[in-house]
Amino acid sequence: MSKSREEGRRGRHERIRKKVVGTKDRLRLSVYRSLNHIYAQIIDDSDGCTVISASSLDSPVKEMAQHKGNVKTAKEVGMLVAKKAQEKGIKKIVFDRGGYLYHGRIKALAEAAREAGLEF
Repeated sequence: MSKSREEGRRGRHERIRKKVVGTKDRLRLSVYRSLNHIYAQIIDDSDGCTVISASSLDSPVKEMAQHKGNVKTAKEVGMLVAKKAQEKGIKKIVFDRGGYLYHGRIKALAEAAREAGLEF
């Protein structure tokens, strides 16, 4: 029996989550991508709550007249989540790629967050 792509991604994500855990000192930056949008959250796993979130649906990114599921939009979301994190005093995080390959939109979001000042 062959797995679908989504089932394979979920399995990879479960394996990654065994190792990647956000603490009070280093929160977790989790990424989810759909065909049309990209979402990023900074999560405190010890409390089980989302501290910061950003996506291609947020107004600063949404105002750009372009397709929301591309690398350019992912960079903007990465910059936005890093800006919000710095406003709350968060500098060090752990990156959770969510079972996706570190390529394309995921890589663009991560590199933009690094350039904006997050350390991971």
